[in-house]
Amino acid sequence: MNNKNEESTQQTSPLRRLAELMGVRSKFVGSDGIEHQIADNVLVKVLRSLCVDASTDKAIEESMQKILLERHTRLVAPTVLHTVGKEDTVIINTGILEYPTATLILEDGEQYQGDLQISPCKDDVAFPVNGTFVASSLLTIPADVPMGYHTLRISVADRVEEASLISAPESIDTLEKLEKDGKQIWGWMAQLYSIRSSKSWGVGDYADLADLLVQSKKKTGADFVLVNPLHAGEPVAPLTPSPYLPVARGMVNVTYIRPEIIPEYDSLNDKDRKTVDDLHNEVEPLNNDAQIVDRDSMWRVKMHALWIIFKSGLSAERSEEFEAFKQDMGERLESYATWCLCYDKWGAPKGEDCWEKHLTKDSDEISALCKQFPDTLEFYRWLEWIAFTQLHDAQVAAKNAGMRIGIMSDMAVGVHPAGSEVWWNPERFANGACVGAPPDYFNQQGQNWSQPPLNPFELERTGFKVYKDMVHGMFASAGAVRIDHILGLFRLWWIPEGSTPGDGAYVYYDADVMLGILAIEATRANGVVVGEDLGVVPAETLEVLAKNKVLGCTVEWFEQRDGAFREPKKWREMTLASVNTHDLPPAAGYLNYEHVNIRERLNLLSGSVEEFRAGAVKEHNAMLKMLVSGGFLDKKALENESEHEQEIVEALYRALKAAPSKLLAASIVDATGEHRAQNQPGTNDEYPNWRIPLADANCNPVLLDNLFDLPRVKSLAQIMNK
Repeated sequence: MNNKNEESTQQTSPLRRLAELMGVRSKFVGSDGIEHQIADNVLVKVLRSLCVDASTDKAIEESMQKILLERHTRLVAPTVLHTVGKEDTVIINTGILEYPTATLILEDGEQYQGDLQISPCKDDVAFPVNGTFVASSLLTIPADVPMGYHTLRISVADRVEEASLISAPESIDTLEKLEKDGKQIWGWMAQLYSIRSSKSWGVGDYADLADLLVQSKKKTGADFVLVNPLHAGEPVAPLTPSPYLPVARGMVNVTYIRPEIIPEYDSLNDKDRKTVDDLHNEVEPLNNDAQIVDRDSMWRVKMHALWIIFKSGLSAERSEEFEAFKQDMGERLESYATWCLCYDKWGAPKGEDCWEKHLTKDSDEISALCKQFPDTLEFYRWLEWIAFTQLHDAQVAAKNAGMRIGIMSDMAVGVHPAGSEVWWNPERFANGACVGAPPDYFNQQGQNWSQPPLNPFELERTGFKVYKDMVHGMFASAGAVRIDHILGLFRLWWIPEGSTPGDGAYVYYDADVMLGILAIEATRANGVVVGEDLGVVPAETLEVLAKNKVLGCTVEWFEQRDGAFREPKKWREMTLASVNTHDLPPAAGYLNYEHVNIRERLNLLSGSVEEFRAGAVKEHNAMLKMLVSGGFLDKKALENESEHEQEIVEALYRALKAAPSKLLAASIVDATGEHRAQNQPGTNDEYPNWRIPLADANCNPVLLDNLFDLPRVKSLAQIMNK
């Protein structure tokens, strides 16, 4: 990245004008507060990933003319946003002597009977096209158009074009309905895979989730549990540990299925039931391993058990339910099941000569494979049905137990580059770029998340269908959705293939449309939306989120100004507040400088270890000062911090309780006294990310069976309930 002292003419060069036209920003303000200019060669590469040629001056001029021509000659934009209860206008492009008409087909298939007026656009300048001119008109969308996903049809002469009209509430007002007597709503944060019971198969599952939810409410009074992303992963071991790198965000993870609660398990013959039970006994000892979560060993065994249950068949009633599920999921299910079949029979898609690189969903070889293994293909469809059902049942159990929210699902930023969504619909994704983050204080080398970004123009062309389907699917089994890196609705840091994280650029998206979709789905589900808005977030972005009533995130360890921690009472109100995040060590670990030790051990620092440790010590002392001065911690605890570790951790939560934040989250690992971090950003196999089981301060395994009976857990729950 170049610094701000680039020649000012560079900012208005043809290349930079083309970049801005395509939503690629040629500069940004970093975490250091300095404005950085993006290098020309980076802009060229990012534009190439959007299929725009900017390799030469001539190519830049031709690309710009092509884009402008396309935008002026279409009758209407492919996706149009309308605010329920308000009158909006839509630009219509026609020849200067042509008179368009409009028809609106509502979501239920009925035609809107209101008046759709089209009037000339004031002060419009005609655009020359092939010897004639195109002018703009304004279509008025009436205020009484109902909430939903509608189809707008524009006709002129012999041309007809359709657009997706998304009619959304102005804001998400559901939280007000969930609040009681003005009291804060609090819940637990947990990594589901790490929460195991004596009945687990070595990894936490959907049955454990249901039990976790019910016990959380009955024994601690919590109203939600925020869990890691539950998107779909690979069908065959080895499984990707990170829940933030799924193969399909529109599907759910089948490895969390509990075999014994599938209805067909109860009707197995004696031989098959014994086989399933023996398989469970084979992996049951994994539940007591406090060092590592062994997903691969679990799945190799559990998959065998699930196949036995699948082959036992379905009753007529259950078969009808399965067929209805397949019909409802449609192509989303088919894409994932087909990809799983290919992965199962041909292996993981690795290398340039793999099946995924040379075959598409329409290839004859794919069709032949599906015909050769129809049972296996149906098995993967069945697994999704079972997973969706068990996840939904967990949410039902939470609501029946009295939880106001229940499951708070986490939405990952993107998908695996070799996953089913990218393979089935490659046109939806940028080619030759991945998502990440520029360098900042916590990740001084920047981050590459290895995820191909969605193409913003393909999103618009398809009415944001992939996003709509995903959000709808998540709210079907959740009372809230937390969106990881919600800034990604507005912009994503694109890193060209072969470049370092520092050599990228921000590409912008239509956040208004995606926020509209969130508003529709949250309203229909009576749910809440939380956006992870940590890091460098422009003020205007925060204003838009606040206007839409999307809650932000407040993290106690990040609430610093000029070396001092802010009083909790000054934190933002419209947020989900917590002491830490999944990218930080638990409170006890942070107090013992686990975040410094990991970075030192893995050589993740660009500066000196001494400097980073000194900064951490200064931060540590500033936090303790805030806790003492605020009356949350007795000063005597500072005389021997190691002996008063639990007291200091609980002081962090007393401070959290003093915040005005609408939602509060307590971390399960803080309640048990765990020190180890779940994830260290910037690493892969150097650290066992997303593989740390739930344990106590002495690294003894903690099972769900007695989790909420532990004195330390009870003590923290008392603080949250005061």
